[in-house]
Order: sequence, then structure tokens, then C-alpha cells
Amino acid sequence: MLTVLEEIPDGLVTATTSDLARVLPGPTLIHLPGRRPEPLFVSVLQHGNEDTGLKAVQSVLARHAGQLPRALSVFVGNVSAAAAGVRRFDDQPDYNRVWPGSASSGLPEHSMMAEIVEDLRRRRVFASIDIHNNTGLNPNYSCVNVLDDAFLHLAALFSRTIVFFQRPLGVQSAALAKHCPAITVECGRPGNAANEARAAELVEAALALSHFPEHPLPKQDIDLYHTVAVVKVPREASFTFDGRAADIRFARALEQMNFRDLPPGTVLAKVSPSIARAVSVSGEDDSDLTDEFLERVDSTLRVKRTVTPSMLTLDERAVRQDCLCYFMERLD
Repeated sequence: MLTVLEEIPDGLVTATTSDLARVLPGPTLIHLPGRRPEPLFVSVLQHGNEDTGLKAVQSVLARHAGQLPRALSVFVGNVSAAAAGVRRFDDQPDYNRVWPGSASSGLPEHSMMAEIVEDLRRRRVFASIDIHNNTGLNPNYSCVNVLDDAFLHLAALFSRTIVFFQRPLGVQSAALAKHCPAITVECGRPGNAANEARAAELVEAALALSHFPEHPLPKQDIDLYHTVAVVKVPREASFTFDGRAADIRFARALEQMNFRDLPPGTVLAKVSPSIARAVSVSGEDDSDLTDEFLERVDSTLRVKRTVTPSMLTLDERAVRQDCLCYFMERLD
């Protein structure tokens, strides 16, 4: 299902996501030469409604009509979902959960991602950047799967806010981390020109690197977090964010809690007595941490211990297809 190209296809640099299916036949890996042969790998549109990565790459390609400073490999992911303006179709896997190391196996998408990683390994990939948007109010931030100086230097090119995570499995950055410094960047909501420019600046900066500094980043230069748990809503439960009747009525200001230290007692939701468990909280080893982080007092769901959430969203489809949020703790 993968198309591999050695040149920029006609129309790609100016295509919108709705046009993309007319430019590319499906998931496409594009290898472009540069003065330094080891490629920078950039993946975009793993989720079809997250177009900042595509616009950033288009900006970089338009700026370098001649030779790139370093070879560039670009993976344009879920083209069909992008054309429809959705994260993914219900009958599709999440493209960022099927890379080598995934908890699942056996799908054509698993084979495709493994093929991409092997291709990049043979080309001695220099670094990897996976560009995403999210649906809630979040700052621009970088994510790493390895706490290594080169990874942190690459992450800091985008933001001083860096999140270390090991779950979910099967993500692009974890698969590429076995071969090069690899990061995921979260660029806020789609449609923000400043975030698109920031992502393009990151790609430009990484293309210009000849090597990564060997010294560690000063601690005061970054804010480092560790994702310790994922929060999900039961499939059978209805929920709202605006106070309308439902099994779970989340706080109206929910997404404004992202990247804020929530003290014990912070109210997250009002819960119907008919619901046995409003949400589940799972740790990095899939252990049940619900009672460690949350408590239910009568009909109120509250934070039990200080925690910092990320990716809280008011988008019901995103919650259903992925999760409500992640819980983080600060790292020295």
C-alpha cells in the first residue's frame, strides 16, 4: 500500500489536504537528495486532520527549489482521511500505533511502517521528526521516547517544553529512536499560521545540523515532563462538555487545565450514579491507576493527587478514537 518516490510529485507543494488524494495515490514515502546524504525523516498527516506538518514541509520545499542542505525523506500518511478532514476512518487503524513495537500486528499498515523503517535504516537516517496537531488547548511541545542528550537537543529546537513518554506503543518516534534521535512535536490546533511557521523552522534547523552537540542541555533551559498514565472514557458511557445531560458531564473549563499542575480536589466531572467508573487511568505497564489519581465523592470526580494533564480535549471523536488525556509529572 506504500508508494515510494525519488522526486517531488507535481502539485504536492501547493496541495491542500482535500486535494491530496488527487496528487498522491495513498501513503507515500518521498526521498529527496541533499548535500549531506544521511536523510532527515519527517512524517506528516499520520492523522488526517492534522495538517500543520504538511504545510511545514511544503514551506521548506518551496524555499529550497535547488539542493537541500541534507537529504530529506518525507512520509505523507493517511491521505484518504486527510481528504475527508478526519483523524482516521473507523475501519482504519491509527497510523501512529502500528509502527514496529506496536501492541498489535498482522495488518498491511504494520508491514508498511516496518518497510519504511528498514528503508531509512539502510539510508543511515540522521534524525526523525513526527509532526502532529492536537484538538485541545496545548502549548507547542516536543516529545521523546529516550532521555538522551541528542534527543533532547533536537526536541529543544522546537520548544523548551519536552515530554518523555513510553506509552502508547507503536508510535513513529519510538520505532525510529532505535536508529537515530527521534522526536514527536505537537503543534497545537490546525490552522494556525504561527504554528506552521514554527514547525517549518524546526525542519529547517534540523536540515542544517551537521551533528548533535555532545554536551547535555542545561536544566534551566527546558521544562521536562514524564507521561505516567493515559485516561480513557468507557465506550458505553455518554459524555458532554457543555453541561448537557449525560452519564459524564465534564467541567466546561476542562481543556484549560492542560499543562497546569492540578492540586488534589480539582473537579473534573459530574458523574451519574448509574456509571460504575467514569474514566479509567492506565499506567505505562497497563496497570490500573484510577484509584491512585482520581476519587469519586458522591457525584463528583476529583483529582486525588497533584498531576499535570496534557491533550485534554472537547472533541468527542478524538476522545472516542484515542483518549481523554494523559497525566504527567515533572522530571528533574
